[in-house]
Amino acid sequence: MFHSIPPITRALLVVNVSMFVVEMFVGDAVIANLALWPIGTLSLTGGSHGFQPWQIITYSFLHGSALHLFFNMFALYMFGGELEQLFGQKRYLNLYFVSVITAAIAQLVVSGVAVADPYPTVGASGGVFGLLLAYGMYFPHRMVMLIFPPIPMQARYFVILYGALELYLGVTGTQEGVAHFAHLGGMLGAWLLIQNWRGRPPFRRR
Repeated sequence: MFHSIPPITRALLVVNVSMFVVEMFVGDAVIANLALWPIGTLSLTGGSHGFQPWQIITYSFLHGSALHLFFNMFALYMFGGELEQLFGQKRYLNLYFVSVITAAIAQLVVSGVAVADPYPTVGASGGVFGLLLAYGMYFPHRMVMLIFPPIPMQARYFVILYGALELYLGVTGTQEGVAHFAHLGGMLGAWLLIQNWRGRPPFRRR
């Protein structure tokens, strides 16, 4: 079954799980150097780096808990494989990492204006939310199932629901410790890239 997963999606799954194992053995040093820290701050774990440019990518391979890892990898498995087959490996990889990077930028902007103590951001959620947006755009009528509660709905409504929920939670701050605006940033990055591929606003028609 694992070998039936397309190669880029399979590689992302392997790297994320492997990095979580490394986190368990190495601990704070990984977070200090590879997690996404706010610009102009030093890490609270004793690392000397604080923000570094490579963190806009490396943070996406780290996770805060096994449950965090499971949900992200489950979503990557559910949506990523079909999108990889649709786009091909190069476009799919571009889509994923553009979403990761725009999610990081959104988080850096939000953390830059926040008055709370700086904290590191980790997780593949930005890339996963970008894939979710793409899935809703290319397979709008495909039925997907919510986990909690287990309600089936069309992919387009699934995306709208999650996007609205992330915006609400981000604005109200009712679920602390979750980078809601990073999730929205990942969706925005995916949308912009797809619009560029299609030659649609805000880009010129090709």
